[in-house]
Amino acid sequence: MRLFVALVCIFLLAPILAIVPISFSSGSFLTYPLPGFSLQWYAEVFEPRPWMFALKNSLIVGSGATVLATTLGTLAALGLAKGNLPGRSAVNAFLISPMIVPLVITAVGVYFFFARIGLNASYPGLILGHTALAVPFVVITVTATLEGFDTNLIRAGQSLGAGPLRVFRRITLPLIAPGVASGAIFAFAISFDEVVVTVFLAGPAQRTLPRQMFDGIRENISPAILAVATLLVLVALALMVTIGLLKRRSDRLRGLHG
Repeated sequence: MRLFVALVCIFLLAPILAIVPISFSSGSFLTYPLPGFSLQWYAEVFEPRPWMFALKNSLIVGSGATVLATTLGTLAALGLAKGNLPGRSAVNAFLISPMIVPLVITAVGVYFFFARIGLNASYPGLILGHTALAVPFVVITVTATLEGFDTNLIRAGQSLGAGPLRVFRRITLPLIAPGVASGAIFAFAISFDEVVVTVFLAGPAQRTLPRQMFDGIRENISPAILAVATLLVLVALALMVTIGLLKRRSDRLRGLHG
């Protein structure tokens, strides 16, 4: 089984790892073997336009979507955790529906809706569109954390005179913080990598990094795109490590309060 899993991982990761050497090529085309070693494409990536401009937009949209999705998703997960919620299954299905509906259908629907209220080609519209896609991941992550939550701690806080807000701030939130942080990381990753909805909603001033890469592949395949992809792989690895550490901390806290 370990050998099989290792072979599957190699099969999945090999195409990703193949782009790394080409990003250091001194040539102007995607060729093997490499004509030489150079950092020219990484230098191009760090120029103000177009890549740094696109990165700035991705960070603006990703940060806004992360804050909204984490807040809404956490509140939704807390509501779903209550056993007496009427229509719980229907509400849960509605919240995770953006994960099931094809992105193109979502993008078209959001485009026509936002066109009527003037949110197309704007940062608020793009942030709201990405938030809708990211909320399900926060809901699932926080809900999984709440499964091992001891509700007796809440009742103990209330019996000592603490109000609902104080109980949430001093008891609930610290215990589910690893799950909330993991959901926020997932939300940021989903927003940062989103291109389909961005193509429909973003204007020239909101061009994000994935949109810039998508346009670059269509118009002019440059090794600079592979340099950006290599940097994004490193970012993804860092996020995976962070999520793993948060999961370990969550399991440890669950064991302490189990």
